[in-house]
Formats: sequence, structure tokens, C-alpha cells
Amino acid sequence: MIRAAQIFGLAVVLSSAVALSACAKRTEPLGTPGVCYDVVFPKNGKPKYNVLVKNVPNLETCAANLEAMRVKFLMMGGSAQELLGAYQSNFIFVQPEGIFTSTSLEGPRYLALVRTGDGRLAVPGAMPQQ
Repeated sequence: MIRAAQIFGLAVVLSSAVALSACAKRTEPLGTPGVCYDVVFPKNGKPKYNVLVKNVPNLETCAANLEAMRVKFLMMGGSAQELLGAYQSNFIFVQPEGIFTSTSLEGPRYLALVRTGDGRLAVPGAMPQQ
């Protein structure tokens, strides 16, 4: 009998956690078709979307434009190794490990592009294994 009560208690705790996480506010990006944004967070905490490129055909092209912007800033003396962008309701995270994407800032991130040995970006699995 105690075992059943423990299982029931655990089920109540887990369902409460799931319900609370579903109610948590999620930060979702703009969904303008074909527009690639650079996203920054000013002091007020709300994301500011700066148009980087228009008429972008896909997420990979937007990610490449964000990477080019990051490299240009580094060449001018900047120090930002990571950037945040947005494209058609997806956030794009430019990181040293590669390019990740997510439908919200708080949600899980998925690998979109990896860095090759010389720093270029490639689709995961496109490079031969050593």
C-alpha cells in the first residue's frame, strides 16, 4: 500500500512540474518571411530585432550572414564570440561550437550547422569521418 502511495505522490509532483513549465512565458522570435534579424537585448530586457538581410531563402543563409557579421566585428576589434539572430519564427544561436536553432529562447536548441576543422560551417554529417 505504501508503494502505491509513493508512486501516486511522484505522479502528482511530476504532473505539477509539467503544468508549471507549460505556463512559463516563452520568448518567441518574429516570423516575418524571408527576413534575417540580428537580435540584441537592451537594458529593458525586451529583445530588439535589427534587420540584417531581406529576401533570405533559408535558415542556413541567415546563419551564414550572422556568422559573417560576427567575423567582421571580430576583425574590427570586437570580442563577441556568440550572436543571436532570428529567421521565420526560429532563433539562431551562433556559437563557437556551431549554429543552433530553437523556436524560443527558453526551449531546447538543435544543431543546424557544425564548424569544420578550418572554422567553416557545414551541414551535420556532410564532412567525412576520420
